[in-house]
Amino acid sequence: MLMASLSMCAFLTTAQPKAKLNLEEAKKAIAESNDVYFKAFARGDSSIFIGRYSEDCYIMAPDGPSICGATAPLQFFRIAYHDIGLRNGKFITTAIYGVGNGYVVEEGLWQSFDANNTMFDDGKFLVLWKKTEKGWKMFRDSFSSNRTRK
Repeated sequence: MLMASLSMCAFLTTAQPKAKLNLEEAKKAIAESNDVYFKAFARGDSSIFIGRYSEDCYIMAPDGPSICGATAPLQFFRIAYHDIGLRNGKFITTAIYGVGNGYVVEEGLWQSFDANNTMFDDGKFLVLWKKTEKGWKMFRDSFSSNRTRK
């Protein structure tokens, strides 16, 4: 019994630092991804944007159906850039939670700016990030506006 307790304590003390390390790694990757996300719109370069998402992603924007799969990021970029006029933005991460092996959830706020650098929308988001062979990628991206739609 004593040996089992000691083994369990040893497991818990080695597992916790690794879990913390993985969460810190995810936080760093998410911050780096968020830093370049809106640069894609400022430069009109969808290739920067597409690289933020996993190939099996779902983008769940307000006022429409989800768009899914490898072509979803390009589809969303085109709508945001050409139809909505998004040219820059800002993410404010308020929390990151470890939810399981290879997944974390990011919670936060966002702001969208047009070509005149005028904020035209803002809201909140939840992103489920997935660790892939290419690094941490957005797997499920859900967001909504704080503005009332008429």
